[in-house]
Amino acid sequence: MTCRHATANGRPCTSGSPAGPRPACGNMSSNISLTIPTMIISHSIPVWSEHTSRRPPARAAAKKGGKAQCQALGRSRGGLTTKIHMAVDTRGRPLKLILTPGQRGDAPLAPALLQGLKPKRVLADKAYDSNALRTLIAGMGAEAVIPCNPTRKRAIPYDFEAYKIRNTVERCFNKLKHFRRIAKRYDRCARYFLSFVHIAAAMLWMR
Repeated sequence: MTCRHATANGRPCTSGSPAGPRPACGNMSSNISLTIPTMIISHSIPVWSEHTSRRPPARAAAKKGGKAQCQALGRSRGGLTTKIHMAVDTRGRPLKLILTPGQRGDAPLAPALLQGLKPKRVLADKAYDSNALRTLIAGMGAEAVIPCNPTRKRAIPYDFEAYKIRNTVERCFNKLKHFRRIAKRYDRCARYFLSFVHIAAAMLWMR
């Protein structure tokens, strides 16, 4: 991930979205029900950790693999990566955030992002096209606006006009990347990194 327009102390740049209402922002627990018209789910480009160093031997990597997974660190060609899964509303305000190692898939995390929320419409890209997720969204009484994966034998129609606002979540990720501490992940512990991501998300709500 790249970090543009970030200052040396990790503060975001001043160019952002116009100021809006300032509702309270906190950690969405599973017992909180929030009704929103449209929710958009997506994942970010993996965060490149600053703790990436020379690749350890295979035996040492096997011993430390479990600990790295617990800290949401995944091994890839470039080194250690972390993936941020996020759900936002139509105004690009974060609703729920989940950390996983960089190699984790996208669709398996969708039920956790939807838990506790009551959207009327769910937008997602082709990576979330699965029968299980569509069934879950239908059971919530919401409409799934998800393009079909090219591997599907029979295409499922979706609202193309509604899908045009899916890039709202990408713009939200771009705002979060203005914080260099998020783009580079200087924190070794996942809980510290996720805490700062929540602080940055709260700042987006207060703009």
